[in-house]
Amino acid sequence: MSLNDTRRYARSLVAASLVWDNHGCMPLRPLDETFLPQLELYRSSGVDVAMLNVGFGEQGVEEHLRMLAHFRRWIAARSDRYLLIRTVDDIRRARESGRLAIGFDIEGANGIGDQLSLVSLYYDLGVRWMLMAYNGSNRVGGGCQADDGGLTAFGRQVLDEMARVGMVACCSHTGDRTARDVLEYSRNPVIFSHSNPRALFDHPRNIPDALMLGCARTGGVVCLNGAGIFLGDNDISTERYFRHIDYAVQLVGADHVGIGLDYVFDTGELDGYLARMKDTFPAELGYAMDGGYQCVSPAQIEPLVELQLKAGYAESDIRKILGTNLLRVAEAVWRPNE
Repeated sequence: MSLNDTRRYARSLVAASLVWDNHGCMPLRPLDETFLPQLELYRSSGVDVAMLNVGFGEQGVEEHLRMLAHFRRWIAARSDRYLLIRTVDDIRRARESGRLAIGFDIEGANGIGDQLSLVSLYYDLGVRWMLMAYNGSNRVGGGCQADDGGLTAFGRQVLDEMARVGMVACCSHTGDRTARDVLEYSRNPVIFSHSNPRALFDHPRNIPDALMLGCARTGGVVCLNGAGIFLGDNDISTERYFRHIDYAVQLVGADHVGIGLDYVFDTGELDGYLARMKDTFPAELGYAMDGGYQCVSPAQIEPLVELQLKAGYAESDIRKILGTNLLRVAEAVWRPNE
């Protein structure tokens, strides 16, 4: 197949497939709509489903709820282009009508504080997965850059409540011991929403093979992060990202790999977090990057598919990685369609 034929094939395959980016970062400023029109980047890149972060780290309940209210209002007012996800069927409806389906995620269980009942409220507001921890430790368990004492008794209650309401458990940013505990305890598929293989680049935010294999045993999905700091050398070439995708595919199989680019729309806001939150983003772990934060763009999904085709990936496996693996997890965990 010629280069032009491969490009045309990749373009048609993306257009014909469900494409799901499991983690994107809009600015977390509840009175600022400046960057929200940039959600069109997902639509122009062929993405059908985007999960947007509404809070992270040590941010509390108020911050999370304010962001949810802000995003939901803006998106609902543009129902000709976007659809807030309530059920799995909404994903199909959005795709059929040419709209971007949008759900939300929480990076670290500080968003619920000590109040289990908030899990259900967040689910009702569109949050479909939540991290156990964000680099540091909390009431639920240990973070990947902290002393990790494992999943706590409260953490087990949180997992039970998440399973009850239909929210997916995620172990990105989580310490290895806590992640192992979650994989053993959870009765539902567990995901790594935006994590890369530690075998390819040694960073505590990346995950060892054992956790990737454990995730697959739950029926879950490892979604590969597009951040240059975790890909290595701050290299966001499609070729480097494909290396991480391919490593995961060879290790756990195409049934358990997905995309979670961690694309940051306002890198200036991120620079501010990096400067203020030294404990969360220590310079000695590479967060003070030459060239600033770099990330694979949703616009690189089509070139990624070209590389997969050149490497001999079956069309069925490419479709799984692009989105149907995450759809399968949603069908298994989310609350049944009402």
